[in-house]
Amino acid sequence: MNNLKTYQNFYFVGIGGIGMSALARYFHASGKTVLGYDKTNTKLTTALMSEGIDIVFEDGIDEKITSLQKEDTLVIYTPAIKKLDILDYFNEHQFEVLKRAKVLGLITQNTDCIAVAGTHGKTTTSTLVAHLCKEANLPFSCFLGGISENFKSNFLYNGSQYSVVEADEYDRSFLSLSPDWAVITSTDADHLDIYGDKNTIEEGFRQFAALVLEDKQLFVRKGIEIGRAHKTYAVNEEADYYSDNLRMDYDKIYFDFHTPTETIKDFVWDVPGIHNVENATVALAILHNLGVDFDTLKKAIANFKGIKRRYTKHIYPSGKIYIDDYAHHPTEINAVMGSIKTFYPDKKLLVVFQPHLFSRTRDFADGFAESLDKSDELILLDIYPARELQENFEGITSKWLLEKVSLDKKEVSDLAEAFNKIKEKEFDILLTVGAGNIDTLYDPICEWLSGK
Repeated sequence: MNNLKTYQNFYFVGIGGIGMSALARYFHASGKTVLGYDKTNTKLTTALMSEGIDIVFEDGIDEKITSLQKEDTLVIYTPAIKKLDILDYFNEHQFEVLKRAKVLGLITQNTDCIAVAGTHGKTTTSTLVAHLCKEANLPFSCFLGGISENFKSNFLYNGSQYSVVEADEYDRSFLSLSPDWAVITSTDADHLDIYGDKNTIEEGFRQFAALVLEDKQLFVRKGIEIGRAHKTYAVNEEADYYSDNLRMDYDKIYFDFHTPTETIKDFVWDVPGIHNVENATVALAILHNLGVDFDTLKKAIANFKGIKRRYTKHIYPSGKIYIDDYAHHPTEINAVMGSIKTFYPDKKLLVVFQPHLFSRTRDFADGFAESLDKSDELILLDIYPARELQENFEGITSKWLLEKVSLDKKEVSDLAEAFNKIKEKEFDILLTVGAGNIDTLYDPICEWLSGK
């Protein structure tokens, strides 16, 4: 294939995906012509169009496509796209067609790449690493799996020496990267439609870890066996880098941070949850190893605003609290629910959950049921299919999952009726959680609770 620099046009098939859109923004910022297709118009595609990127939502071969020349056009697609006339056209006309992960891998070859992997925590950790790089004014670009509240984007260009990337294990995409530094936050079973079983996904992470040349530049959460020498990190237990003495004061979290040679007291931020202090610990460890001083890091941690849909919290004059989160695996839901129960043990919790994928619902049904049992009342939305078809998963429905939940107050709802049902409920805290299109409830709920 040609060097990326030889292409003037970049066509994205599935441009509205969080990873695809970051790449689209990168090439657009580089002065290239960026076009794309997506099935649905969303907030993200609307933002891309407002930035000057041309997007269509019909699967057809238009003039803009036929005017492209294969010599100066690269087509980028996501593995979530299975069948599309546009993609067939580019393949039949012998355009260079590459997966998103391959293109991101080519970009990382020419930078000092900091790659964050893990079945949970990688979005928060990579976004936090990017935020610390920005506050330290390091020359970097970032490609994130969520929208940073500080950047208001999943992409930022501040130079090209470093790249900060979220290393996606789905479809083994992270094996296309060239990491100089890497983090592994977790290796829990997930994406069993790709890997088959827990042992195979763990082997995938071992292969990812092997891509890092220097032992001292591989950071792995303590307790994970990765098959090679590395640095460990943890919370409330000793490791190469660890945090402890966690305490809360007026919604602020305080903690102390330990390196192998020193202790730095009283980091403070307002991002709740022990799991998030764990993410902060490894981000601090990497930036410390890049030579950033702790005064800078303390200030940067304090002004980190988090990521959209990662424990996004609103407190209203009525006393009601609304939390929105992207969690879509039992471990992630447990972390969110654990934080809520820790900080608000006596408040009535209404959970609205949208399962993501029939396969994940099937594979982790008992885990989901156990997690959801921790709520006081549950509205379970229909399963968001994404790339899957109901006909291939007979009997796997939200009604089937609901039967496994032992709560008395529980019901299934479609998305269209969910908001009206929420308004009829009594609660102190409302949690909307899931990775599908449940985010469309966010604005109406905020407006309703704020009395607008």
